[in-house]
Amino acid sequence: MSFKPEFLVSGSWCGNAQRFATRKEAEESARARFAVWTVPTDHRASESSDPVTDKHVDGRDISID
Repeated sequence: MSFKPEFLVSGSWCGNAQRFATRKEAEESARARFAVWTVPTDHRASESSDPVTDKHVDGRDISID
């Protein structure tokens, strides 16, 4: 299991390929991106069955090949 950041854009929840090991990492990633984007009106972290692809460390997302 993993967690993915999602963003509310024009009434639909959208995401990307990033998956984090913890809900906290996904929430922190979503919050950081939400703070600089202008189109989304909300953000969240959702459970995913996809493998983990990233981690969030010191305010940055890092790919974990």
